[in-house]
Amino acid sequence: MSFVSTVTGGRPLRADAERNRRKILAAAAELFALRGIDITLDDVAKQAKVGVGTVYRRFSCKQELVDGVFEQHMADMEAGAADALEVDDPWQGLANFIAFTCEEMAKNRGLGEVFFGCDEGREQIACVRERVEPLVGKLLARAQDAGVVRPDVDANDLLAVGKMVEAFAEFAAPVAQDAWRRYLELVLDGLRAEGTARTPLTVPPLTAEQIAAAKIAARG
Repeated sequence: MSFVSTVTGGRPLRADAERNRRKILAAAAELFALRGIDITLDDVAKQAKVGVGTVYRRFSCKQELVDGVFEQHMADMEAGAADALEVDDPWQGLANFIAFTCEEMAKNRGLGEVFFGCDEGREQIACVRERVEPLVGKLLARAQDAGVVRPDVDANDLLAVGKMVEAFAEFAAPVAQDAWRRYLELVLDGLRAEGTARTPLTVPPLTAEQIAAAKIAARG
């Protein structure tokens, strides 16, 4: 997996410089997943066990590092949308893609922030997003043409669905890692056309004790 170019001024990076670059990317990916993108390059340097000057030599700003780490994640979403278009059942293809994106964001706090954030300064991510959006439009149009999705649903509604599920996933993560799946199932039923079958809920709701614990974790 190559996040960013490994050449500087047309010359390959020295072996030690390349090792440091990979350590920095791995450290940043871990921090972004756990804490989101609101971290500093100093945090990344500490996690990677390199000097902060080494980080700045490889990445001039945090936006460049975010771009490098999450370009592949966005490319995975593009591949997921393309795979969903190959599913014979239009509803299943759309549902598979929505579930895939929600699962990726539930596992990676930073990915949700990037996905729903501004692309300014993140050229690589913006380029991938421009390729993903038409595929999502095709998934939705195909399901609507088949009569399995409400005709008044817009592609931007799918963005809202992802944001709602991502927000609940972050809230519930300290007490129930998979609780978001229940609410995805509920929301997907809301997208279905009149008269189509409902999906059985496969995940139990949070208990009162879990909700209280999640609130404490969120406050902390």
